[in-house]
Amino acid sequence: MLRTFYRIDSKAIGEAGLIALSLALITLMFVISFQTTAQAKTTRIKDIVHFESVRDNQLVGYGLVVGLNDTGDSLNNSPFTEQSLIAMLERLGVSTRGQNLNTGNVAAVMVTATLPPFMNQGATIDVSVSALGDAESLQGGTLLVTPLMAADSEVYAVAQGPVAIAGFSAGGDAGNVTQNVPTSGRIASGGIIEREIDFELAELQQIRLSLRNPDFTTARRIASAINDKTNFNAAKAENSASVVLRRPTNYSGNIVDLITDIEQLSVTPDQVARVVIDESSGVIVMGSDVRISTVAIAQANLTVNVTETPQVAQPAAFGQGQTTTVPRTSIGVNEGNADGLKVVDTGVTLQELVAGLNKLGIAPRDIITILQAIKSAGALQAEIETL
Repeated sequence: MLRTFYRIDSKAIGEAGLIALSLALITLMFVISFQTTAQAKTTRIKDIVHFESVRDNQLVGYGLVVGLNDTGDSLNNSPFTEQSLIAMLERLGVSTRGQNLNTGNVAAVMVTATLPPFMNQGATIDVSVSALGDAESLQGGTLLVTPLMAADSEVYAVAQGPVAIAGFSAGGDAGNVTQNVPTSGRIASGGIIEREIDFELAELQQIRLSLRNPDFTTARRIASAINDKTNFNAAKAENSASVVLRRPTNYSGNIVDLITDIEQLSVTPDQVARVVIDESSGVIVMGSDVRISTVAIAQANLTVNVTETPQVAQPAAFGQGQTTTVPRTSIGVNEGNADGLKVVDTGVTLQELVAGLNKLGIAPRDIITILQAIKSAGALQAEIETL
């Protein structure tokens, strides 16, 4: 980065000139600071929306994995595996009907994959393989040719190849050790695209932008940024979740060119203040816009300790009686620190709220209860979402 230094002669410009120069420098510093702050809060349009019809498609298929080291399906317990094996051998010219098949090297599996948009015929995709029967492990197995179908029952890809798993299972008569899930694996580039999805994006005259986090303010800001860029009323916010983008009549490119031009624009997304709570794990996530009104909080921990100290009672020497156990129970109650009510001022920020709760020494699960109580009191200016 090049830096240029200028020497200012106060005698040459005079006192009035120095004052004017100082004001100019202050204004410039303010503009630079404002732009830096604004850029730190902006996000590209392509990161907060996805374009309608430009999406993935789910594929699924049923196949067989062979080559397992006696860790496959038990044919007696998995009749579908035996039927599939017989049908496959018959297609290869081997007749096994009526025979007693007893092999543990074959496993029936479900094969799933995701077909990205605009994939060309002959391209490869990754596939996932999961055991369907009682196979113990797919380690060392090879998936045979498996057609992958979409929701329309049409075959869009074919999968085959060695299965790579991230776990293992080993053991003996007295015990075994299993790490991760050895009955599921993945085949990198194991699927070949056989059919393309017929969708001509470039021929469209308009397309909808769907917001990943719906918000009316964000949708309007996106439309304004696009219209300022194109100098035309090309975008219009339909609702909180979608913005309609139309190709201007005087635009020289197609809709793909227009998407390329606008997806790099920066906008400032806005969201409703929200507190997300997962009571099962005690996780609390609060947005930066969470505010609370003036409220007083008191929290005390009640601990009850119950101690059992049984004693043995024996009869006197040469006396009649039996040795017995006499129960002795000790109960103690601790109400915690009596700190009393704590006042939280109105309009405090997220950082101040968390700092105040931490000073009270409150555990995460107690914080969940306090936040719900503050919301019930009408002092929490945010939504609470419980997972």
